[in-house]
Amino acid sequence: MSTPPAPDPYGNEPGYRNPYGTPAYATYEEPADHRQDNGPGRPGPRVDAGRLWAGGAVTAVVAALAAVVCVLLVRGVLGVPVFAPEGNGAFGDASTGLLAGAAFVATLVATLLLHLLILAVPQPGRFFQWIIGLATAAMTLMPFTTDLPWTAKFGTAAVYLVIGVAVGSLLSAVGRSAMRGAGQTAR
Repeated sequence: MSTPPAPDPYGNEPGYRNPYGTPAYATYEEPADHRQDNGPGRPGPRVDAGRLWAGGAVTAVVAALAAVVCVLLVRGVLGVPVFAPEGNGAFGDASTGLLAGAAFVATLVATLLLHLLILAVPQPGRFFQWIIGLATAAMTLMPFTTDLPWTAKFGTAAVYLVIGVAVGSLLSAVGRSAMRGAGQTAR
């Protein structure tokens, strides 16, 4: 006496043969050209580089604009002479443009760092957050090592802090978004 065949979990009739040669319940495997190979049995992290760099470029624009807006707030509204002598108005002088340009370039460097971390280390997001957090802390504390007036020290520190928080939070989100693949997150 033979045992009746087990019911097909996908509702196919008994004796159904898939015309494509694989069982009807076969799992999908990602095409080989979409995987990185880090050796036998160790698929590497997958990152959408276009998405990462597009997000990094937009974050760089946000960082530059944040620098300009912060200088406007600190100089124009609060009247604290940061990044230029007091007589240069709300925008300051060329140093405001240099600050915005430096924020833009620093954000692109941070994007490169994030890309390398995603490719090379476990939990790249955590390492990235620590690196950006410590760099922001260093930049925020730097004005307090100078002989500037206290108002200028706090104003400069606030500008650096806002830029660092913007870059860190936005690039962390961009990194998580650019990661793809099962179990891969940028924590």
